Amino acid sequence: MAHVIQHLSPACPGLPTRLCVFPALTLCPSVFLTPMSGSTEEFFVIGPSDPIVAVLGRDTVLPCRVSPPISAEDMELRWFRSKFSEAVFIYQNRVERNEEQIARYVGRTSLVSDFLAQGEAAVRIQKVQVSDNGMYTCFFRKGGFYEEASLELKVAGVGSAPQVRITGPEEDGVRVVCTSSGWFPKPQVRWRDLSGEKSLAFSETHTQDSEGLFGVEVALVVRDSSAGNVTCSVLNTVLGQEKAMAIFIPEPFFPQASPWKLAFSVSLSVLMVLLLGAGYYTKREHSMKLQAMRAKERLPLVKEQDRRAKEEVLKDTDELQAELDWRKSAYLAGLTRVCSLSAWRKAQLYADWRKEKFQAWPVTLDPGSAHSDLVVSHENTTVAWKDTSASSGSTYSVLGFESITSGCCYWEVEIRDGDRSEWALGVCRENVNRNGWYVESPEKGFWVVGKYEAGYCALSVPLTQLSLRQVPRRVGVFLDHKEGDVSFYNMTDGSHIFSFPRASFSGTVFPYFMIRSGDVSLTVCSKEGWSEGHPVPHNSSFLEEPVSLPGEGFSSGSGANAPPVAESPLLPCKPEAVSP
Repeated sequence: MAHVIQHLSPACPGLPTRLCVFPALTLCPSVFLTPMSGSTEEFFVIGPSDPIVAVLGRDTVLPCRVSPPISAEDMELRWFRSKFSEAVFIYQNRVERNEEQIARYVGRTSLVSDFLAQGEAAVRIQKVQVSDNGMYTCFFRKGGFYEEASLELKVAGVGSAPQVRITGPEEDGVRVVCTSSGWFPKPQVRWRDLSGEKSLAFSETHTQDSEGLFGVEVALVVRDSSAGNVTCSVLNTVLGQEKAMAIFIPEPFFPQASPWKLAFSVSLSVLMVLLLGAGYYTKREHSMKLQAMRAKERLPLVKEQDRRAKEEVLKDTDELQAELDWRKSAYLAGLTRVCSLSAWRKAQLYADWRKEKFQAWPVTLDPGSAHSDLVVSHENTTVAWKDTSASSGSTYSVLGFESITSGCCYWEVEIRDGDRSEWALGVCRENVNRNGWYVESPEKGFWVVGKYEAGYCALSVPLTQLSLRQVPRRVGVFLDHKEGDVSFYNMTDGSHIFSFPRASFSGTVFPYFMIRSGDVSLTVCSKEGWSEGHPVPHNSSFLEEPVSLPGEGFSSGSGANAPPVAESPLLPCKPEAVSP
């Protein structure tokens, strides 16, 4: 036993030197002279072998226990930092004492005494601060015998999302600065380009505020004008959590080459050509004459090939125009019976026709707008959970990088495991509130549909429950900014899902993607991977299923208590309502 009484203090005969200097022990009772060898009161104090990690602002527990297990209810328990007299917490005579307690721990510490009878004790520290970081000692004493153990508390905090900005040209590149604050301990900053390769920082500066939190400012000089997006990520190495933000650097931001350098390069090139050409002048002239003769001989053959190619192009153009005219006539003919026949089949015609009138919009995801629990692929086309077990029913979203201010456009989104998860997609205004838990609606600037606990819904007011013929694996979003029209189509079978009542878009809108629960991922399809529409039969069999009149929707129920479902306001009942 390391602390059995063996060395006696001259100032306190009968006491070990260590106990004699404790301020709490002012007397030197002779009972301490009793030898402790072989006593049943001897024990070891054991603390955690690994550091305890605590998050700033939350509570943490510093545990210790005795071995062999004996009751610690009548022991003196003390947790202190560097000095025994500067206590974090004291438990003595079955009550908490605060006479020697450090001021910053007063009111923030308490004893966890659930297993005190089994020799296990812990002190709880509330609202952890940066100053709590470091080493602690837990001290257990019973009678004249005592033991202690050391433990380490690592405090960690995640700061603000990084802010990235362009500060101007730098030498032969563009200087980009990334700033963030509120981190502990000192964070690690990394730059990455679109390919995921790391870049070395030009300069890095760390600061520390009055609360001990670190701020960082890192600069990078981008010299490759084709770099496109660069991403700044700030990592807490203790928690393994990071926050990132990307910025796009347009090519015009890069400094142009000096005119005299360009002129010198051109002059040198011309001189080299002249020097090399002088030796081969005669041979080149002869070669040019031979090429001219051969070209003249091939001219009739080239003309014939051009004529045939033009005929093929004209033939393909005529066939395409005939196909478009046939689809248009089939659509107009079907409109005369659309009010009493199958709504999903008429939507199949209309979705195919709409794609030819709308512009394909190149949507990419903006990692800087993504919730910290979501991860965006390096190609900025797919969003999913960082950890599927972290989903808690809250709202986690990300916006498209490209804003929409006018025109007619559409894009397609592929949904993996969407029928077993909660998700939504559509468009939202630029200034919507996406902080914390929120519910989307047109009044709040959201026009979205998705899968929720109640099933497939359109978040209109009131909520519209959708009855779909087929689970949507790929959804097309069609936006007419001028007309205020937002429509959704199931691109798997071409059927119409929902159209919001005409709205007035007074400003910029962005593509919107939300994940709430489940192992789901949303992927923006590339233009090459978009569906090419669905063939329309050459007879009227596609109009053979009767449905309810417009306004009654797709509900499979009946009566006043049936839930509202999606209608198809895009298809008028009169063919003359559609322009040819």
